[in-house]
Amino acid sequence: MSRRSSFDHASRNGRRHTKARRSEPKPISLEAKLLGAAAVLGAFAGLGSIAASPGGRQQIVSAAHSVAVSAGIARARAPQAGDYWPGCDAARAAGTAPIYRGEPGYRSGMDGDDDGIACEPYHGN
Repeated sequence: MSRRSSFDHASRNGRRHTKARRSEPKPISLEAKLLGAAAVLGAFAGLGSIAASPGGRQQIVSAAHSVAVSAGIARARAPQAGDYWPGCDAARAAGTAPIYRGEPGYRSGMDGDDDGIACEPYHGN
């Protein structure tokens, strides 16, 4: 005689069916929690010590600005008096784009949709 678990039962036609067991998520161990907390605390302490040192804040600001420029969030160069760009490609190459209405270098001819932002990034919308 075979022994059945509580998850096995026979159907009316005599065939055996096995119920799927639900897998419970494993709890996070105390060691893993402590390691994660130590990593976060170490990151904050490291940034804090850099920011407290002479020139450290400038390093952080410079790194953040570089990331923002790479991501297209900030300009590499602010528009300056006397700026004139023949087109958006030149303004982008100089790191000045986008150019807002009222800023040096803005021309309505460079603002294709007349929203006050010339040479803005196009996202396909």
